[in-house]
Amino acid sequence: MAAYILRRILLMIPTLFGIMLITFTVTQFVPGGPVERMLALMQTHSFGGSEVGVSTTSNLYQGAKGIDEERREQLKELYGFDKPPVQRFLIMMKNYLLFDFGESYYHHQSVVDLVISKLPVSMSLGLWTFLIVYCTCIPLGISKAMNDGSRFDVITTSAILVGYAIPGFVLAILLVVLFGGGTFLNIFPLRGLISDNWSEMSMIGKILDYLWHMVLPIISSTVGSLAVMTLLTKNSFLEEIRKQYVLTARAKGLSENRVLYRHVFRNAIIPIIIGFPGSFIAAFFTGSLLIETIFSLDGMGLLAYESILNRDYPVVLGTLYFFTIIGLVSRLLADLSYVMVDPRITFESVE
Repeated sequence: MAAYILRRILLMIPTLFGIMLITFTVTQFVPGGPVERMLALMQTHSFGGSEVGVSTTSNLYQGAKGIDEERREQLKELYGFDKPPVQRFLIMMKNYLLFDFGESYYHHQSVVDLVISKLPVSMSLGLWTFLIVYCTCIPLGISKAMNDGSRFDVITTSAILVGYAIPGFVLAILLVVLFGGGTFLNIFPLRGLISDNWSEMSMIGKILDYLWHMVLPIISSTVGSLAVMTLLTKNSFLEEIRKQYVLTARAKGLSENRVLYRHVFRNAIIPIIIGFPGSFIAAFFTGSLLIETIFSLDGMGLLAYESILNRDYPVVLGTLYFFTIIGLVSRLLADLSYVMVDPRITFESVE
């Protein structure tokens, strides 16, 4: 197994390099880059360095007088666009290897600090969604498999498919109208993770206030995710229940619970466990733009959207580099979980 892990880690290097190279190349052809955006501002407005929060560019502004070539070159040098693309890419990758992601063009702060400031929102939303989905779908899927074709199975399938068919942002708007003071009831807050007086509350009050703010966003992000995991669990258990070894176990007089949890569960749970590492890691770093926007949650989804819109390349490329590493590691953990769940699986054949 050690040789397999080492080989997978070595394969991550060209994969990561290829992803970054393709993305970097695409950014070179996207119109309206950071230099062009700044030139547009310089041509239409007259700013001082203190007004835009970037003292190092105060001597680059000429406002309505126009911009000469010297000023353009200074601006390119400021953003690092005075070097050839190949050189810029190699410098970027060298810095990224040291986890130096630079500074945001738009927010004027370190990319690392910016991401850290946004993570609590996305982690709260993603982690709760992950826990609720897994803790609900696995027992529900098992119950549906044991009662396949029953009224319970039909009703629950219809309910989760309806939830799956409703986009998360549509459900979010509906919840705002019904329970957020939109038209009917004003029960839940619609802004942020905590109230303005959160620091003055007791420990229990802080916990309840946080949970109170998260109810509607979590419902919006969870409902649409229930169907896939529930049906995957059900079908996996149905496939195992119909196998010969289950009939043999029942013929020996074993109880249904013993057959289910001692024989069927261990084999049927493998497809669900395989996706566990990736889903768990993704819960910490992903964000939903529409849900965060509707509920005024300043998380990773909104950051990603703003970064692309404002051509904030340090944020776009830096977060892509980091999240690509996380994704590759999670895939490796998913493969290793095969061995942990089912000892019959080994990597000897590929070593």
